[in-house]
Amino acid sequence: MAGSVVRLARGGFHDECGVCAVLGHPDAANLVYLGLYALQHRGQESAGIAAFDGRELRAYKEMGHVADVFDRERLEQLSGWAAVGHVRYSTAGDSTLVNAQPVVAKTHRGQLALSHNGNLVNAIRLRHDLEQQGAIFQSTSDSEVFLHLLARSKAPTLEAALVETLDAAVGAYSLAVLCDGRLFAARDPHGFRPLVLGRLGEAWVVASETCAFDLIEARLVRQVGPGEIVELSGEEPRVLRPAAPGPHAHCVFEHVYFARPDSEVFGENVGMARERMGGQLAREHPARADVVVAVPDSGVPAALGFSRESGIPFVLGLVRNHYVGRTFIEPRQSIRHFGVKIKLNPVRSVVEGKRVVLVDDSIVRGTTSRKIVMMLKAAGASEVHLRICSPPTVGPCFYGIDTPERRELIASAKSVEEIRAYVGADSLGYLSEAGMLSCLTSPSESFCTACFSLDYRVLDQEHAEVIEKHKR
Repeated sequence: MAGSVVRLARGGFHDECGVCAVLGHPDAANLVYLGLYALQHRGQESAGIAAFDGRELRAYKEMGHVADVFDRERLEQLSGWAAVGHVRYSTAGDSTLVNAQPVVAKTHRGQLALSHNGNLVNAIRLRHDLEQQGAIFQSTSDSEVFLHLLARSKAPTLEAALVETLDAAVGAYSLAVLCDGRLFAARDPHGFRPLVLGRLGEAWVVASETCAFDLIEARLVRQVGPGEIVELSGEEPRVLRPAAPGPHAHCVFEHVYFARPDSEVFGENVGMARERMGGQLAREHPARADVVVAVPDSGVPAALGFSRESGIPFVLGLVRNHYVGRTFIEPRQSIRHFGVKIKLNPVRSVVEGKRVVLVDDSIVRGTTSRKIVMMLKAAGASEVHLRICSPPTVGPCFYGIDTPERRELIASAKSVEEIRAYVGADSLGYLSEAGMLSCLTSPSESFCTACFSLDYRVLDQEHAEVIEKHKR
């Protein structure tokens, strides 16, 4: 997802955005709808689809989940053999309908629809330059910057204009662009965010994760390479710009938390990577305990790996309510930890009197971990040993993930022992950065670990000055 200013997260790390597109199928919009359904975990604020029937580009987008935004009648209005869709969680830019995607416009290059996952670090400068040239922006999302750059490019062809536009963009972007029935897919040269190509019969499919292909029974062809721009046409993608040489900067948090465990991301299965991380965590931070409990859902594969490596049985000690809507009414009579309790509930019968290893993917502010530990102890757990399947989070993300400011990240100011005391755990262990990277098959240098290491591959001057001050 995208935006022009880095905005404070609500609660902790949040998923970014999901992109899906189909070309060459009579039910393109319906297939994109299903693909977005599979990618719902990547964005829960808004959903949108734009479809092209050979004459007209029609679009519909609204705030809310995919199932709430689209019904049969709305999908029937999006007829055509090409479509592009998007689910959004705002990392920057307001959470309003005007920022929902795809971004759509009629230009001299044709009818354009664009879906973007990522965040440009030079968006503010680009936006200012474009406004100085007379551009009028309708949103606060940096995805609209792409649209203006494309429309204003003096390049002789759409292909050349697209290359020129992406050469001007600095930061993270995985894009699907539909223009008068031509579909393009592109990633930034560092490859921060995933993007994959697939086939469904003769049709081409683009998606953020392979789980979207599984739902519509498409076949994975390959990743869009970092820096690559392709047009989906014929039997093979037509490469407009080849993939950039490494090292790259794949977001390691896709494997730790964001991607679905049944997806293949950056060339490997997410769930298997998380299980390996859990096993490595058990080797680095063993615990004398009776049961292993996961914080669902992202902590489950890692907890299984911890259980397998340690020999401590895995039990379903926390149950998640999957039907929590966008809003709920808090009782006037205050209930302690209401926000967490409406989502998670401990199973007293399996934790009472037990020494519990609690496995989670990360600690952000520490407030949620503290509440979960207290809930387990209130349910009768005699000890709670908290194990985190990633290193301490000490820095914000500028590449398409909604994260708190650095001063709100508990690990940026407190030691592991101080965090342990704050959350109330009997012990606390984080997976080391080296241990985390050893569980992934790609070379360690191909991953971005900035949120753990403050080693940012791409920064504008403003962000660089902020990070440098914190390092000192």
